[in-house]
Parts: sequence; structure tokens; C-alpha cells
Amino acid sequence: MIKEEEKIESFFSKLHIDDIPEKCVGKIHSVSGPVVVGSGMAGCAMYELVKVGHEGLAGEIIRIDNDKATIQVYEETSGLCIGDVVCRTGNPLSVELGPGLFENIYDGIQRPLKDIYESTKSIYIPRGIDISPLDRKKEWEFEALVKEGDILESGDIFGIVKENSLISVKIMVPPKDCGKVIFIAPNGNYNLNDVVLTLESHGENKNFFLYQRWPVRTPRPVKNKINGTHPLFTGQRVLDSLFPCVQGGTTAIPGAFGCGKTVISQSLSKYSNSDVIVYVGCGERGNEMSEVLMEFPTLTVNVNGINENIMKRTILVANTSNMPVAAREASIYTGITISEFFRDQGKNVSMMADSTSRWAEALREISGRLAEMPADSGYPAYLGAKLAFFYERAGVAHCLGSPNRTGSVTIVGAVSPPGGDFSDPVTSATLSIVQVFWGLDKKLAQRKHFPSINWNLSYSKYYKSLEEYYETVDSEFIKYRTKCKEILQMDDDLSEI
Repeated sequence: MIKEEEKIESFFSKLHIDDIPEKCVGKIHSVSGPVVVGSGMAGCAMYELVKVGHEGLAGEIIRIDNDKATIQVYEETSGLCIGDVVCRTGNPLSVELGPGLFENIYDGIQRPLKDIYESTKSIYIPRGIDISPLDRKKEWEFEALVKEGDILESGDIFGIVKENSLISVKIMVPPKDCGKVIFIAPNGNYNLNDVVLTLESHGENKNFFLYQRWPVRTPRPVKNKINGTHPLFTGQRVLDSLFPCVQGGTTAIPGAFGCGKTVISQSLSKYSNSDVIVYVGCGERGNEMSEVLMEFPTLTVNVNGINENIMKRTILVANTSNMPVAAREASIYTGITISEFFRDQGKNVSMMADSTSRWAEALREISGRLAEMPADSGYPAYLGAKLAFFYERAGVAHCLGSPNRTGSVTIVGAVSPPGGDFSDPVTSATLSIVQVFWGLDKKLAQRKHFPSINWNLSYSKYYKSLEEYYETVDSEFIKYRTKCKEILQMDDDLSEI
């Protein structure tokens, strides 16, 4: 018994948690791959972040049954024993949002891969490692935009930090917070641990920093969403002219292996008219992700006549296929939450998810471990609902707070159907949600025709939304596009004779 108490004490000291109530500690009841069942978990909440085992493995509660909680663990679970401690944190899985996100590479639960390598000198992520996603020691030049005595509401911008030559990060009052300014830091250099704002509300004071935390599964609130009327440029003429997407739209790129999904994603990153690019490599092969990591820093984008490194506006979330399955599921939510943060600043954000099929496979594995009723091809019955919830976080929105601003999140989801079969459940569910379909053709790719967009299968539902924009550019454009599509259809008809 004494040894067990010593184990728990050392566990908490390692996690840097003081005065842990006894009721916050459970024990492992069973282990099945990434799924762990903890007992003695009465009072826990759905999607609460927990630390599992004596190494403090990060996990999330996904099912509650009496005093037992089912946890999906985001790290390798080998070595866990029955009776090991499970520590509740009382908080949901969250990401840190603030200056320092750009030119960084994160894993699925926002652990900085560069910092992990520098501290451990290992090419693999050690189990239980806990490093802050944002550099706490680096100082940022803060410019205050409010004064003492001002009344601030949720989403109000109270300062600006210039992160690099392309991006200025606006420092906002988090949603659900408001009050009277009783302290605002003067202009100067501050790190993320320094208090830059204090608000008084209902007789209580609350401090704010240059960063904020937000739960990944909760969409960030907005005033209201509106229809997009401005096209998302991709740098590919076939897409921009025949199958356009709007800023704030949803697009799917299904295609078999080798059809060029990553090429289109890179083209979007380089040529798109977005202010911020969030690239999520979800369950793809490690060599594909390393190719992205090697090529992106060499790409440049022309801004106001100056060539800037594309990484200055890019955030990478790398979760390769050899990383734990459960973290794949979290990586998509990590990427979209970061995207929403920059949307709330009035920026146009493009998020590339490559690929949502691997994400769905992670859902299938977790669902199988939970003994849930399988649907088509073994995927869970709620696959369509999960995909819809993810894609619905895209859109153009009037942001909370003042000054008034409008931002957008565009989601481009690559889908990898086995054998290029578009009747695959993930592809079918995705096509019932998204508004633009860029279908890749294996035969075109084999003929070295890139981008290998099949112009007869692909479509866009944004033609009417963009009519006004195209009229201002060229009144004849819509007529020419219609004629072009007719000629391509005639070509297809003749080839079948």
C-alpha cells in the first residue's frame, strides 16, 4: 500500500500538479490497444483530458458507464498495467492559440515536434512528454489598442503582435469573457507568461495573456455566418475557371494513390489568396509528410512585390501513419480550431486535411475496440455525422467583438478511397456534405496529365454565388465557361462512339 501511494505521489510530482484531490484519481481497469477503461472515475466528464499510467500518457474520455470511463489514449499504451493510476485534469482537450504558431510543426495534440527533437535528440516522440506548444520564453512586441476604463466584450481586439513580415496576430478577449479594463500593459516586449490585460467583471478581476486556450471539439462562436461571394484561387486554371470554390467553402479531392492530391494541396498553399494556410497531414505516410516538410520551406509567395517564404503564413500539423491511431482523430480538430482562431481575427484561412480517409479509419478502429455496431465497410454508423460536424465549421463569418470584421475558413479535404473507388463510404458521405468536388482520374495521372482533374466527373455548386464577381471581371466569362464545358462534354461523347 505504501509503495502504491509513493507511486501516485511521484506521478503527480512529475505532472507538476499540486494538491490533487483523491476523487480525481482512478485506476486502470482494462487495456485494449489505444482504448483504456478506468474505474473509480465518478464525477468525470465526456471529452475530459486525463493522464494515464505513471508516465502520464495523454488521453480523452469518450464513454462513461457508472464509475467507469472509457479513454482513448493519444500515445502508445504498451506497458500499462491493471491498477495503474488515471488522473483527471478537469479540462477538455484544448489547444493554445497566440503568437508563435507560424513556421511550427505540431503533432495531432499540438506538441511541437521541433522542440521535442531539440530536448530529447530522438527522432521518435517519447511517451508522456509534455512540452508547451508555444514558446513561453520568447518575447513579442506588444502594441496596446485600448486604455484603462474601457469596457471590453467577447472578441474585442485589445492589442497586436507582429509575428513576422506577413502576419500580425491580433490579441483578443476570449469568448465568454468581458469587463472593464483596470490594467493594460504599455507598449513593449512581453513573453506569454506576462499579464497584458486585467478585466473587472462582477467584482472579480481576471488576468489575460498574449495567448488563450480553447477546447478542440467546441466550435469558436461567431455573430453569424454569411454566404461566400469571393473565389478561392488555387493557381490551377481548370479549378479556378471550371470548378471554382469560394473563400469559406468546402471542397473534397478524392483520388487514388499517385493521382496528385498532395500536388494540388501544395499549389493551394503557394498560390491561394488566403492569408493563413493550415496543413494537416492526417495518417499519411511519413515519406509524404517529410516531402511536404522539405518542399514547403523552399516555396515563396509574392506579397506586395516582395517574395516571402511560404512558411511565414503556414502552420503544419503532422500526424503520420506510424503515430498512435487516436491522435489522428484529434489532429483534424486541432487544425480546424487553429483555423477558427485566425478567422476570428478577420483573416481568410485555408485548411488542407490530407487525408480524411485515414481519419475515418482511426474512427473505425476506435469504434471496433468499443464493440459498437459497424455500418458499411466496418465504419461506425456516426461517420456521416462526424464528417458533417467537421465540414460545418467552415464558412464566412461576422466575427465577435469590435472592430467589425469578417473572416473565413475554407476546408479542402483530400480523400483516399481504396483503388480509387468513389463509392467508398467515406467518399460518399463526404460528397453529400461538400459543395465542390475535384475528382482525380488515375488514367489522366498515368498519362502525366497534371492536375489530373476529371472534368466530366467534377462539379461546383458555387456558380451562382460567384456570378456577381465574374460579371465585374469579365461580362463574357460565364458564357465562355459554359461553351467550354459543352465542348468538353462533346469530346467525351465522341470518345465513346
